[in-house]
Amino acid sequence: MTHDERRVAAELSSRPSITSPADDLSVPPSEIATRPLPTPTEAVTEREAPKRTARVAREVVETLLLALVIFVGVRLVVLNFRVDGSSMVPNLHDREMLLINRNVYFHFDANELWNLLPGDDREGDNVVYPFHPPERGDIVVFDPPGPLTTDKPYIKRVIALPGERVSFRDGYVLINGERLDEPYIKGAITECTSAPRCDAVTVQEGEVYVLGDNRDNSSDSRSFGPVDVDNIIGKAWFTYWPFDELGLVPHYDYPALPER
Repeated sequence: MTHDERRVAAELSSRPSITSPADDLSVPPSEIATRPLPTPTEAVTEREAPKRTARVAREVVETLLLALVIFVGVRLVVLNFRVDGSSMVPNLHDREMLLINRNVYFHFDANELWNLLPGDDREGDNVVYPFHPPERGDIVVFDPPGPLTTDKPYIKRVIALPGERVSFRDGYVLINGERLDEPYIKGAITECTSAPRCDAVTVQEGEVYVLGDNRDNSSDSRSFGPVDVDNIIGKAWFTYWPFDELGLVPHYDYPALPER
């Protein structure tokens, strides 16, 4: 061995040895295999905990706000209504639960808007319905006329529209002298005996004439006259209770009368 080779060998023997757990014969192989991996320190866990709590709180707040927006949005469009009494039998029954479309009859006077602009004011009314006005056959919920003492809304069916003359004969309703065909009630059951309400009545602009389907047990326009459209809360749209009645509230056509 040369002098240089002896020097390198001496240096290597003087260095401390580095062993791995696998080289450490004092540690059994089974303990090396089952030794747990290092876990995050407590300091790291403590830093992450507030972040996790804030994230959960934010998600809860976002969910509540979304639920509130949906609730308010739905309430702006529909209202729930419970039928109270038997005035709409056989088509709607006591305690039946309905959704009421509260915006379908929304209307405004266009002349009031035009008069906000400079220039000559427009006289009279120019009522505009973006969707449609009340139609014959619609079932509507409305605030009762002033003289009535009850504060509960009524639910009735629209029978006559502005400009039409309503009268009664032989158990039937006549519109401008033409008998109204009503397939949702049982024949000639419509009587009116309280004068002067039972004389021929002409419905004025901005009003509708309403009757309950249970003609023998209904307080309606035969007793309190036509209803102002502004008093209508909305149109009965959907039955959601009881479940066997689930579905859209049916709308009927009247082919014998001209459409408005």
